[in-house]
Amino acid sequence: MATIVELTCYPIKGCAGTAMPDAVVTPAGLAHDRSFMVVDVGGGFRSQRRDPRLARIRPEVSADGDRLTLHADGVDPVVVPVDLTAARRQVELFGTPYQGIDQGDTAAEWLSEVLGASSRLVRVPPEHVRATDGQTPGTCGYADSSAIQVLSRSTLDGLTERIAAKGGEPVPMARFRPNIVVDGWAEPHVEDLARQVRVGDVELGYAKLAIRCAVTMVDQATGASAGPEPLRTLAGYRRAVVGGVAFGTKFAVVRPGKVSVGDEMIVTSWGASEL
Repeated sequence: MATIVELTCYPIKGCAGTAMPDAVVTPAGLAHDRSFMVVDVGGGFRSQRRDPRLARIRPEVSADGDRLTLHADGVDPVVVPVDLTAARRQVELFGTPYQGIDQGDTAAEWLSEVLGASSRLVRVPPEHVRATDGQTPGTCGYADSSAIQVLSRSTLDGLTERIAAKGGEPVPMARFRPNIVVDGWAEPHVEDLARQVRVGDVELGYAKLAIRCAVTMVDQATGASAGPEPLRTLAGYRRAVVGGVAFGTKFAVVRPGKVSVGDEMIVTSWGASEL
């Protein structure tokens, strides 16, 4: 039996996650997940690919979503009242234009100090419409693509064994920034084969494999580059047909609801590997 052992929401794209015992799942994923984004002065999104210090920022969203608190070691925290009424501004995510609601100068000044570069914080507007691709279409906020990322402990264990065989140090689950971590599958990469999933009162549909980038080489505790693992080892056995290396799976939300740590993950439909 496979069960959820970790649930993590990432309120600000690229920043640290918040572990939760349970979560509301909306059509766009876990409530508040990637609903905020840090952008440069031109509106382009900041990512750990180029700004690894984003990992140092620990956001906390109030239960009602009306207040965002930003934490980082060595800096006083700041509380940001979430603004849904300010004028929309254009932002860009992987070359695609979207709209964002600027969250004001206090957040911008705090982020600019922590990151050492002029930055602004934007929130997904309530009218945000974004279609995600893959086998099951869906929507999401400012995530790279798809609403929910799933990764199993057995998949990470398989990678750890390969890295250790080369004399390397294991990388933690946090490097891959999954929303849902599953335990109970005996073999690695079972999540690659799941096509329809039921967990709690939520239904998920397989979208695509998760293609990995340089963010996996960033130490999520310090915000410092710690390469070359895991990409060096993954390149030896997880090369995807579409390019890059695959590790974990992305899902669209078919039916919203609520999930909790300890819920059984029931696969109702299986498919073949796309690797």
